[in-house]
Amino acid sequence: MARLGALLLVVVAAAAALLPGARGFYLPGSYPHKYNPGDALSVKVNSLTSIDTEMPFSYYSLPFCRPGDGIKDSAENLGELLMGDRIENSPYRFKMYTNESDVFLCRSDPLAPDAFALLKKRIDEMYQVNLILDNLPAIRYTKKDDYFLRWTGYPVGIRVGVDYYVFNHLQFTVLVHKYEDPNVARVMGTADATDVIPAGGKDGSSSTGWMVVGFEVVPCSIKHNPEDAKSHKMYDRYPSKIKCDPTTVSMSIKENEPIVYTYEVSFVESDIKWPSRWDAYLKMEGAKVHWFSILNSLMVIAFLAGIVFVILLRTVRRDLTKYEELDSEAQAQMNEELSGWKLVVSDVFRAPSNPMLLCVMVGDGIQILGMAVVTILFAALGFMSPASRGTLITGMLFFYLVLGILAGYAGVRVWKTIKCGDHSGWVGVSWRVACFFPGIAFLILTTLNFLLWGSQSTGAIPFSLFVVLLLLWFCISVPLTLVGGFLGAKAPHIEYPVRTNQIPREIPPQRYPSWLLVLGAGTLPFGTLFIELFFIMSSIWMGRVYYVFGFLFIVLLLLVIVCAEVSLVLTYMHLCVEDWKWWWKSFFSSGSVAIYIFLYSINYLVFDLKSLSGPVSATLYIGYSLFMAIAIMLATGTVGFISSFCFVHYLFSSVKAD
Repeated sequence: MARLGALLLVVVAAAAALLPGARGFYLPGSYPHKYNPGDALSVKVNSLTSIDTEMPFSYYSLPFCRPGDGIKDSAENLGELLMGDRIENSPYRFKMYTNESDVFLCRSDPLAPDAFALLKKRIDEMYQVNLILDNLPAIRYTKKDDYFLRWTGYPVGIRVGVDYYVFNHLQFTVLVHKYEDPNVARVMGTADATDVIPAGGKDGSSSTGWMVVGFEVVPCSIKHNPEDAKSHKMYDRYPSKIKCDPTTVSMSIKENEPIVYTYEVSFVESDIKWPSRWDAYLKMEGAKVHWFSILNSLMVIAFLAGIVFVILLRTVRRDLTKYEELDSEAQAQMNEELSGWKLVVSDVFRAPSNPMLLCVMVGDGIQILGMAVVTILFAALGFMSPASRGTLITGMLFFYLVLGILAGYAGVRVWKTIKCGDHSGWVGVSWRVACFFPGIAFLILTTLNFLLWGSQSTGAIPFSLFVVLLLLWFCISVPLTLVGGFLGAKAPHIEYPVRTNQIPREIPPQRYPSWLLVLGAGTLPFGTLFIELFFIMSSIWMGRVYYVFGFLFIVLLLLVIVCAEVSLVLTYMHLCVEDWKWWWKSFFSSGSVAIYIFLYSINYLVFDLKSLSGPVSATLYIGYSLFMAIAIMLATGTVGFISSFCFVHYLFSSVKAD
């Protein structure tokens, strides 16, 4: 799959190279922005975040400086809103390649008791300030022993003993690279097409300029005299020289006293190319251990799955060969003497209990699995990079809505097959498919949203967005699911290779509960993804950037293969002990991996998120983990059911039975 992705990228690059005047290629929406010396650079602010609470809050909820022309929301997509991002303008003002020092920003109002208490609370909860310049988050470096640690954003302040200190002076470093005008083709995206415009003027001459390739910040706590700043206006030069020392703090906050904010900015020419400017954010600590562990896990699981698959094929083939070599009388005598899967020929396709629920869960599982595969594939090819905030969530939502037609088709097709060609009731199945998983998601997210609303967090989904999501659900997803159900009702059902008796066969008593084996089967699929799951959890809850979607796509494919094989093996084992009730067991034998994922989430909460504070934060974490586990259960269970159904159909279509 990695070779296929590389091949696609080579084809795209070759096509771009054939265009006149083009020497490079950028995906739509990610082209470089050229700034001339002296051009204004706008710094934006995002929500305050903390790994202690996992609840984002607005930047301007704290007594920071506000822009002179008022607070304005930046353009946001649906994914940003769902992630809790609230990007707004800021008072920080830069000019390209113009160094400035000792810039006075503002003098806040005296801290009222409420504002003073809130600021201390945010410092205790380790909230981070997130700044953005030219779509690059501010990055901060700290030295530990002989190596540097990278952090996005900077802390609001720090507590030393009983005193609280705020970082009121920021030292910015903007890394710039010369705009490579003759070698870069600007890609301008429109609604319908992408036009490649040769860079430079009309006469083909190149123009000089700079591109932003890095944005670093060093926070300092400087003791300013509020009386000295009383008569100064924003962007005036501060009367005294400011020396930023990040190793010391001196600006302690006190009730009914104002805070003076200042900053400085310097521009440094860098060798970093514009396409590589996100490398500093995407580097992962312990990368060698990460790749080696993933590769080792994949090899072990693939080896075990291959052995199980080969043994299964040999066993089934031997049984079938022995069975088909006998004549009719010998087969009848063999059926009387032998036990096993051959004795449940007349019961194996008997309709399961709660068939409609099974069809609904299979339909929703198809929809979730399809969404995951397509989204991760697009992300692996670079169409959903971290540079485009919210595109991953927006893409997942879009693909989920569109794949409603596949969910309706699959659910109704299974329903029609169980009913032996009778498609009556397909409308009810389609409606339930369209409402089952979205209804569960709506219930969980609404409950969590009330908690966020009560905390006044920006992570709470606005009421207007709730209305938009409901409209998307009932105006796009439901109609598409009904269309898919209609197509499934018109499609021919899958005919059973054997007849089913009217009187069900009695299942002999088992030595151990069959559901115990089903629940234990989830350990093998869990083994394929638990290492990758750690990095995903760290990305979601620890504020780290996750970008190894190529490996994630491989893990997803392997997970699908292992789920199919595990369910197939357990179905065969149940049939061998004359247990013909395999429908639900095949679903949950692979779907039980969700139980272990949820237990792993609890383990991660206890041992890796020790600092998570408050019952609201813990409830949010458990709620989102439960939502994730349900989605994984539906997707993996569907894989197991489909593989077992195909196996059982193939197995008994090879049997000569009256």
